Amino acid sequence: MITLPPRHYCVIENPVVKNEDDQTQFDKNGQAKLSYGSLDVRLEKDYKEPFPLYPGEVLKQTATLLKYVAANSALRLKGVLDFDDNGEQRKAGDEWLFEGPGTYIPRKEVSVEEHIVATVIGPNQAIRLSAKKELIDRLGQRRVAGENWLIKQLGAYVPLAYETVVGIENAHVVTDKKALHLRALKTFKDDFGQTRNNGDEWLVTKEQTETYILNVYEQLVAIIDIKTLNSRQYCVILNPVSSDGKNQLGKKKLVVGDKSFFLQPNEQLEKGIQDIYILSDDEGIVVKCIESFNDEIYNVTRVPGDKWVVRGPREYIPPVQVEVLEKRKAIPLDENEGIYVRDLKTGRVRAIIGNTYMLTQDEELWEKELPVTTFAIMSLCAADDASISSMPAGSTKIINSKPSCLIYPLPAMCNPCKYGQPIKGVVCGQGSGACALKDGICKMNQYDKIYCCPYEHARCCPTEYSSSKCKLQCTTDAQCKSSEKCCGKFCRRCVPAIY
Repeated sequence: MITLPPRHYCVIENPVVKNEDDQTQFDKNGQAKLSYGSLDVRLEKDYKEPFPLYPGEVLKQTATLLKYVAANSALRLKGVLDFDDNGEQRKAGDEWLFEGPGTYIPRKEVSVEEHIVATVIGPNQAIRLSAKKELIDRLGQRRVAGENWLIKQLGAYVPLAYETVVGIENAHVVTDKKALHLRALKTFKDDFGQTRNNGDEWLVTKEQTETYILNVYEQLVAIIDIKTLNSRQYCVILNPVSSDGKNQLGKKKLVVGDKSFFLQPNEQLEKGIQDIYILSDDEGIVVKCIESFNDEIYNVTRVPGDKWVVRGPREYIPPVQVEVLEKRKAIPLDENEGIYVRDLKTGRVRAIIGNTYMLTQDEELWEKELPVTTFAIMSLCAADDASISSMPAGSTKIINSKPSCLIYPLPAMCNPCKYGQPIKGVVCGQGSGACALKDGICKMNQYDKIYCCPYEHARCCPTEYSSSKCKLQCTTDAQCKSSEKCCGKFCRRCVPAIY
């Protein structure tokens, strides 16, 4: 005997056949007729008394407690046979929900596929759903298979039988200093009612919303930081966005502080945020025109290729039509100082001596090339360690001087040697014809093989002049070597200040 406790049921396989009056049918042999392959769900309310199984009946499922479906949950059911469900025709394969709260009464035509628990949607959250087949959602909108959409209403949401919960989407917080860079994955209308085409990119800022949940057809490209310029800064934006939201490719836009802004999609800063040029009265910058424009500073029209110097004192912000080549500073020169300047257009080199000078846009500093021996000869009387004799014979090495003008020093005493000490290889005259130096010792130069000419007022003669050769007389500098002067009728290398 089978006994069913309250709120229980059992399932019988191959149940007996009953008529409209719920009476068991028998064949002519008195055997109960069976419905082979069929199932019969027997509830406690219909079988309050214990009942036997007829020959051939099988207890497929023992007494089982009826399932109670709580609120915010449901059972996903699937039809295994065609039947009428309280006036609604169900076909095999159909799926639907039994939503709680309530007790589910099983039927032989239906199988329970899944127990579904509602997904709770909190503040700044949404759930993303996907349709398994064409359906009409809870908002009355028709959805096609594979379509995704969002549910943003706060509270519990139980997905329909043909809906799948893909995941929970959290909102992004938008602040004064942060913006969202979005891209459209297909053509759609966004939450602000604006149509976005596939591939469009745009920003969502705090002026539009403080929190934003991405649409299923939106992709977050990046979180953009605000750019801030103070009153002494500027920047140049490449490919600026026009009023219709499209990038103007190849164009530039100058932005001057004080200002804060977000770079729109595909915009770039040419050289980042730059400081305004502050030029003093001895400073300037060389600029070049790359696009025709009207120069308001000098009230002239500039054409591409023009170069000019913007001189201080002033503040200067280069227009987008101008390229800054270099910054220059005036070169102060004493009366005995100079520089070589080369004109880039003509190639002419000139010396600027004794006054402060700033190169123009067509000038550059020029370095004079000289053999190394020339430098040594020039420093023969100016440097203690310069010796022509120490150089290799026939040296042709070329070196560059600095842009400063070459200066030939004329010291009063030609770098005197150690006082009172004879010099190696130096021969000094005696008597009234001796060198006019203390104790008759030549103290004018410390180089080897320098002779003292035995003539009045003769100082230290060059190496190539022996005592006999010192008798060579001259009347003009042309009779002397290029590095000598005619002084007191004699050719001398280092001429003292007294001559």
